[in-house]
Amino acid sequence: MTLNEMRKGYEGEVAYQKHMLKNLGYWFQLCSILSGIGIVLIYFFHAKNILLNVVGAVLLVLGAVGMLLFGYTGWRGQQNVKAVIDDYEQKLDYLQKKTAKKH
Repeated sequence: MTLNEMRKGYEGEVAYQKHMLKNLGYWFQLCSILSGIGIVLIYFFHAKNILLNVVGAVLLVLGAVGMLLFGYTGWRGQQNVKAVIDDYEQKLDYLQKKTAKKH
């Protein structure tokens, strides 16, 4: 494997992981919207319609759990991207030192 192939591989991996983090952000937004709708349903129908009140509570709980899940996953994904970049830099430094010793 050449240095150029390794660089392209790492760049592709980082780009893919950043794309997936963006998708997680969209899911996080969807869950926050669900929570907001749940809050609105609870607020407006707490004494008028028990069914809409229950639906609002369920949406609020699902949205909150989803926000926790996707928020944690996004945080771990960012750590993973940093780890991949650090690994690439360590390998690059090692190869540069190794080639400098040969010359």
